[in-house]
Amino acid sequence: MKKALAFDIGGTKIYSGIVDEKGNIVSEINRFQTPKTIDAITKLLKNEISKYEEEVDIIAISTAGAVNNENTAVIGSTGNLVKGYCTIDFQSLSGKKVFLENDANAAAWAEYKIGASKGSKVSVMLTLGTGVGGGIIIDNKILKGKSGAAGEMHFKMYPDKRRKCTCGGWDCFEAYASGTALKKDAEEALNNPDVTTYDVVEGVKNGDPKMQEIFDRWINDIIVGIKGLANLFDPDCFILSGSMAQFTDVKKIEKEVNSDIVTAPTLVKLAEAGNYSGMIGAALLAFESGDKNGKS
Repeated sequence: MKKALAFDIGGTKIYSGIVDEKGNIVSEINRFQTPKTIDAITKLLKNEISKYEEEVDIIAISTAGAVNNENTAVIGSTGNLVKGYCTIDFQSLSGKKVFLENDANAAAWAEYKIGASKGSKVSVMLTLGTGVGGGIIIDNKILKGKSGAAGEMHFKMYPDKRRKCTCGGWDCFEAYASGTALKKDAEEALNNPDVTTYDVVEGVKNGDPKMQEIFDRWINDIIVGIKGLANLFDPDCFILSGSMAQFTDVKKIEKEVNSDIVTAPTLVKLAEAGNYSGMIGAALLAFESGDKNGKS
C-alpha cells in the first residue's frame, strides 16, 4: 500500500505524519511551531522530509493560502503566514513529487472520501475557526476556479461597511462567522475589549441571557451565509468543521436554512474526519494526482 508524508501548514503550527491510501494515519504525528521566517520553514520541511522520504511514495502538503491549479505552488498567502510565504519553492524540497492543496480544500476532500459528506455529489465544507475556510466539491472535483482561489469565504454579508475583514475588505462572511467574529460581537454588545469567545460560550452554558443574545447573533450570521451558499450551489450537505463548529446546533441551523432557500433541502452536519483532515485529504488527493513515484 502506497504512503504519503503529509504536512498541514498553518500560521501557528505545522503537523506532519504518514498517511496511507485508505486515509489512515500510520505514524506518530509530529508537531512544530510555525517558524517566523521562510528559511526556517524551508529548513524544517526539508529536515522532516529527509527523515521519512525513503518510506513514502509522495509528499503531500495541506497549507493555508490559495494553491495553483497545478498543485505545485502557493499563489495567495494569508495574514497569519510569514511574509513572502508564496515564494517558497516547495518542489525543491524532495526528489519525489510534492503535491500541495489549500487546507480547507484538503479537509473537504477528506470529509468527502472518508467523513461526513462521503457519497455526496455536491458538498460545501465551512471551517469555523479563528477565520473561516471553505471547500466546495462538485461531481468528484474540488471547485478551484480559474486560478485556484475558489472557495474563499469572503463574499459580502452587508453593503454598508460595518466591519473590516482580515482580507482588507469589508463585511465578508469570515468577518461575521469566525471565532474572531464572535469575540467582536461580544465586544460590541458589552463594550468590553477583553471579553473572549470562551466567556460567551460559558455564559450560554450558564444561562446568561446577554451572552445567549450575542451567541444567537453569531449563529444567525452563519445561517445567512449558508442560505446564500445553498442557493448558489444546491448542495447535498454542508459540513461544519473547525474549533468553533462544536458549539453550533447543526439541526437548528439546518432547519433555519431550509425554511428560507429556493433550492432543494440540504443537510448540515459536523465534520467526522478528525483534527488531521487536512493532512489526510492532501494525501488522498496526492495519490489521485497521477505519478506517485517521482516528479511529473
